[in-house]
Amino acid sequence: MSKSSDAPPDKARDEFLAEAQENVELLSRDLVLLDAARTQGRFDPEVLNEAFRAVHSLKGLSGLFGVPRMGELSHHLENLLDALRLGKAVLTPETLDLLFEAVSSFHQLLRESTQAEAAGEGGQRGDLSELAARLDRAGATAGTRPRDVLLDFVLDPSLLSVLTEYEEHRLRTNVSEGRALYLVRATFALDTIDRGLEEMKGALRPLGEAIAFLPTADGGSASEIELEILFGSGSSESEVVAAVSGRRCSVTAIPRVAAAIVEASSVGQAATPTVAGALATERARELAREPDDAAEASLRSVAQTVRVDIRKLDALMNLVGELGNVRAGLDEILGALRQQKTALPIARSMHREMRALERKLDELQAGVLDIRMVPLGQVFDKLSRVVRKISRDAGKEIRLVIQGGDTELDKLIVEELSDPLMHVIRNAIDHGIEAASERRAAGKPEVGTISVLAEQRGSHVIIEITDDGAGLDEQRLLENAIERHIIGAVEARGLSTREIHNLIFLPGVSTKRVVDQISGRGVGMDVVKTNIARLSGIIDIASEQGRGTRLSIQLPVTLAIVQALVVRAAGRTYCIPLNSVLESLRITAQDVSLLSRREVMTLRGQTLPLVRIERLFELKTDRPPPRRCFVVVVGLAQHRIGLVVDELFGQEDIVVKSLGAALEGTPGIAGATELGGKRTVLVLDVAAIVEEATASQVEAA
Repeated sequence: MSKSSDAPPDKARDEFLAEAQENVELLSRDLVLLDAARTQGRFDPEVLNEAFRAVHSLKGLSGLFGVPRMGELSHHLENLLDALRLGKAVLTPETLDLLFEAVSSFHQLLRESTQAEAAGEGGQRGDLSELAARLDRAGATAGTRPRDVLLDFVLDPSLLSVLTEYEEHRLRTNVSEGRALYLVRATFALDTIDRGLEEMKGALRPLGEAIAFLPTADGGSASEIELEILFGSGSSESEVVAAVSGRRCSVTAIPRVAAAIVEASSVGQAATPTVAGALATERARELAREPDDAAEASLRSVAQTVRVDIRKLDALMNLVGELGNVRAGLDEILGALRQQKTALPIARSMHREMRALERKLDELQAGVLDIRMVPLGQVFDKLSRVVRKISRDAGKEIRLVIQGGDTELDKLIVEELSDPLMHVIRNAIDHGIEAASERRAAGKPEVGTISVLAEQRGSHVIIEITDDGAGLDEQRLLENAIERHIIGAVEARGLSTREIHNLIFLPGVSTKRVVDQISGRGVGMDVVKTNIARLSGIIDIASEQGRGTRLSIQLPVTLAIVQALVVRAAGRTYCIPLNSVLESLRITAQDVSLLSRREVMTLRGQTLPLVRIERLFELKTDRPPPRRCFVVVVGLAQHRIGLVVDELFGQEDIVVKSLGAALEGTPGIAGATELGGKRTVLVLDVAAIVEEATASQVEAA
């Protein structure tokens, strides 16, 4: 079967999908910002410009790579965004809904393109004509234009003649909103003009809007250029002067026309001369970076980035891990040389080279890991869309506060994190945040707040989701778990507050009494637990009735290379992935007690189930149990257990290898790795061990 002509092939297809995805995410982020600004009674024209640029780029990509359906949708969306930029359409909640719907359609088209290439066919093709028609209707020009507000100012006709349609619209908008107009004349060095312009924009932005950048009649010198910036602001002239002080510029206020002069129509007295023409217009557009098409000045790319297939990085990281094994082997050889007096000079030389190799290998590993890192903001932008949609469906007003969007995680972890976070946010809106009437009665603001905070702590990233809702209904959790025969009534009476809260992660348990389209089937938080566990993550929940709930997720920065704790039990050596290790401690026999025929210990007031590795794998040993041993506390999702071992040998970077088809799937074993001296050591599967221990504990209870 031939491949569809609606999807570019091979490497070109991958390049197209990556760049198209970036532009769709940029568009989505800008729409979220526009929505947030609209709810606060603000409007940011530059954000709307960025959204327009993203769609314009997407339209060009679609034409270049031969994806006509995406190009067609981009064309209709571009028309609507242009109408919004020019004030011909109004950014209403309904218009935003339509824009977000277009984003969803772009995502669907990207998925179809990927699936079509994989299947060698066109895939499913939804009809976009109805959406295109609604985009066109939303962008249709509104009624007749009201009285020309520009008559209120003494504006030079030559200045007005060189403004683009968009610049003229922004000028009218500023005047309509009662802002004063200023001409800021500034001189910039040609070799640093980009930085100079950005600094000037940054200085003016807090006070208003830079409407247009136009070259002056003098034009500067061979090494400089002089520009006039048409600036709209609600601030006084002295405030504008203070904002740009220290720069080579001057500020002139454009005077307003007296009411009598307006009635007599005697407009047109130029307050400040501005020489312009076609050349000046094109130069101004270039300097102001308007989204109009411009001729390429050079074939050299301005981008300093390249896209790399994550699978290539996986292979490279695997090689780095193998080099770590070689380094460990060389260390052992070095140790043997040191034992021979005749080889001491060689050993000293080899030691110096080994240290250099170790430093470079660490730098290489850090470099590869850094390439894999992406900001969590990619996921958080999607959460903003989810909050907007679900809160409207639930009839609640929600404020989403996000901090730490620049915190970075491995690309593969970020991709797998979207669904768990979406489930958490969905539950917070539906179960946690009360209706406006209930919040008023409880003395709370009618608008509920959900906060998402991310920060890196060592080799882990912590994500906290907090809401100011009603908190978990502990009684309802217990009743639901008993009704579903997940726990018994006797066991329920002995549960701690933390254990009651953790019931929310069990399959089928929900605090909602009525199932609706949003939630209530008891599957959401179970999915969260499963997905976080798959990422070697740990999840904690704390709640106070009437005050809200805080859910904390701890994730490793990367899963590409595994740091492991090397331990010994029953005369055998094992590796425990550090991603799941919380702490380790030395205990004695007196610290261990029996509960329902299972060994446990008390750790900071909590009961910690213990698992002995030799019993887990039914290992036979003639050695009597040591009087003192170690407990490695490991966690998976919301569960904690202690692995009892005889010795701790320290940490190692390892590469986990498959055991082969014959041994694959062995309970409690994730694979094998090679340590120094060509020793093959088994790597424990913490997830399987915790699940087995938890199931046995419930069965015993």
